[in-house]
Amino acid sequence: MISRNFKNVLVVSVGFLSLFTAYGGLQSLQSSLNAEQGMGVASLSVIYASIIISSMFLPPIMIKNLGCKWTIVAGMACYVSYSVGNLYPGWYTLIPTSAILGLGGSPLWSAKCTYLTISGNVQAAKEGKKGSDVINHYFGIFFFIFQSSAVWGNLMSSLIFGQDTNVAIIPDEQLQTCGAADCGLNVSVNGTTTRPAQKLVWTLVGCYIGVGLLAMLIIAVFLDNIDQEQASEFRGNREPFCHTFLATFRLLKDWRLLTLIPLTMYSGFEQSFLSGEYTKNYVTCALGIHYVGFVMMCFGASNSLCSFLFGRLARYTGRAALFLLAAVANFSCIIALLFWRPHPDQLAVFFVFPALWGMADAIWQTQTNALYGILFPQDKEAAFANYRMWESLGFVIAFGYSTFLCLEYKLYIVLAVLVLTAITYPIVEYHEYKNPTPPANEGTYLNHKETIQRDENKIICQTRI
Repeated sequence: MISRNFKNVLVVSVGFLSLFTAYGGLQSLQSSLNAEQGMGVASLSVIYASIIISSMFLPPIMIKNLGCKWTIVAGMACYVSYSVGNLYPGWYTLIPTSAILGLGGSPLWSAKCTYLTISGNVQAAKEGKKGSDVINHYFGIFFFIFQSSAVWGNLMSSLIFGQDTNVAIIPDEQLQTCGAADCGLNVSVNGTTTRPAQKLVWTLVGCYIGVGLLAMLIIAVFLDNIDQEQASEFRGNREPFCHTFLATFRLLKDWRLLTLIPLTMYSGFEQSFLSGEYTKNYVTCALGIHYVGFVMMCFGASNSLCSFLFGRLARYTGRAALFLLAAVANFSCIIALLFWRPHPDQLAVFFVFPALWGMADAIWQTQTNALYGILFPQDKEAAFANYRMWESLGFVIAFGYSTFLCLEYKLYIVLAVLVLTAITYPIVEYHEYKNPTPPANEGTYLNHKETIQRDENKIICQTRI
């Protein structure tokens, strides 16, 4: 018999798997599918700009009033609206739905992180384990299931677009401009990025809308409302609106959060590079748009498996060793991409980079999310709102300069942020090692009929270096 908390983790994971099967597939295709006037990349910029705005104010208000469960459902509805906007992509459909998605994105992710952190601490209290170990384990399970969405979403796009018979042969002149060899701003001049038949686009987007609605149904029906009583009490106490409204900003007084900003922003830079630049300037340019799905499937599979693996390994190796591995992997890939000249004859190499990138991203995602939950147990909603805000700022900056900076300079920027992260993150880790953050008392989240025996001396909210 699995515990109720573990069951809830599985429900959240499967719900996000279904939702991001749709969104992840659409995001990977935006820079190639809606390449006209940079519309696809512009829509992604609007998404993450909206997430920044919503991160400033909405997550604490929504989570404390609605509870984690219904905040997740509301956020998922915003994501589905973006899929609907892609049925007839244009400036008047993509941009408004992108803004709606962004407004729901931060509450969605903050509620998910808060829910997993509460569940991890409650389960640790029941079993007399370290809160950080159970939280790491739960985040590892979540990202193992969630990251496989890249496999299924891109598999759908590859199978459906693979039916398109209008696949152009790539001329040698275009191959000379792929990768960092040329500026990489005008990849779509030849037929390799020809938009697939409209019927196939409608079929794909229709499937994405269906799995998005399924995600909402899964959460609404099967997820326990773990903080229902706390949400009711909050609404009854009528805490001053400004106090909750500004919770995200008040947490910026904590120097640890400020020091983690480069690490958090780097997560946005590295994800946006793979989905926006690698797919366009390497895969689409040298192989064609019909290969984007297969390459991103490799990224998703690597990310999923490594998320589960590193979620379990963290208790033995500590966070610092895993972060070092991720930094070395990304550093090596960036240097190699600066010199590699992609060619269709090197098909296997196109999959090596997303596999290594997926391994590194698994560490950035699982360990950074767990770290925020461990460092700020009393302000989980505001902490994860800050996480989403600064990560989204990385996305916005990266997508913002995508249309006018040469690929070589984009690689240098990602490299610079990585180096800055390698300098600032160890400061927080060393402080946490010397002064462990005490865990929050999560007993209030248990059902009033449940009783637990806990030994406070056995619960240490810290992962060793």
